[in-house]
Amino acid sequence: MRSNPLLYTTWRVGVFTVGVAVLIAGLLMMVLPGPGILAIIVGFAILATEFVWAQRALGKAKAAAERAKEKALDPRARRRNLILAIIAGILVAALVVAYLYVIGLQLPWNADWSSINTR
Repeated sequence: MRSNPLLYTTWRVGVFTVGVAVLIAGLLMMVLPGPGILAIIVGFAILATEFVWAQRALGKAKAAAERAKEKALDPRARRRNLILAIIAGILVAALVVAYLYVIGLQLPWNADWSSINTR
């Protein structure tokens, strides 16, 4: 394929297009639901098959992913996140109880159904 310049250029344009599309999808998934970091790494891996600059960026992305994994598995961080989640859960439960106390709750089995017209 490298011996034919037109075919090789077409191949590189195709690899670039697919790699950039996956990379952009990964960047979008950083704010939207989805595996953003994984898509970014896959995008760089696709680009790295043909471009040296992408090989360097892929190495940096892999290193960042490894640092994120180590940080997530750190016992102190896990303990802190667990404590924050428990506090957030208690806070949400307290807000729900306060809302129900102020607004009130009429359960369906205690509702006055006689005012509803039935045909």
